[in-house]
Amino acid sequence: MMGIIPVVIVVGLGVYAIVVYNKLTGYRIQVENAWKQIDVQLKRRYDLIPNLVETAKGYMKHEQHTLVKVMEARNRGVAAASPGAVAKAEGEISGLLRQLFAVVENYPDLKANQNMLMIQEELMSTENKISFSRAHYNDVVANYTFLQQRFPSNMIASMFNFPKKEYFEASEGDKAVPQVKF
Repeated sequence: MMGIIPVVIVVGLGVYAIVVYNKLTGYRIQVENAWKQIDVQLKRRYDLIPNLVETAKGYMKHEQHTLVKVMEARNRGVAAASPGAVAKAEGEISGLLRQLFAVVENYPDLKANQNMLMIQEELMSTENKISFSRAHYNDVVANYTFLQQRFPSNMIASMFNFPKKEYFEASEGDKAVPQVKF
């Protein structure tokens, strides 16, 4: 009987370690999947931006600087690798797109152009999907981080080198309160 108790304790700890390891692995996979979902929406956005710029180019001869800045920001976003770098690039792109849409308001023919309207609608839909994907990603990262830092599962996480994951944070431009003037 005395020999069985240590065996039960060792087996129990082993089972616990396996359960925690599998749970951490599941959360890590969910984090990676959630990041890929953001990536899919960003790719969609990056694919729409050149169409938007090309549609606007013919109408907006005097606004070429704005169009160039939008394309440069898009290219930085495509090249970004970490969630922090992507968040910074996305904040810049969001600000420039808002600026571009404000400029579009000054061009009635462009504003009424069916291609422009369709691309704007697609971009707005994509922006909503990106926002949802960011929130989902951060939720999954929070669950993963909670398990990774909670005792005693933090010992299993450090023993098997489960890496910390970075939250997707809004850029300073996205945090700014918009100005409403009448």
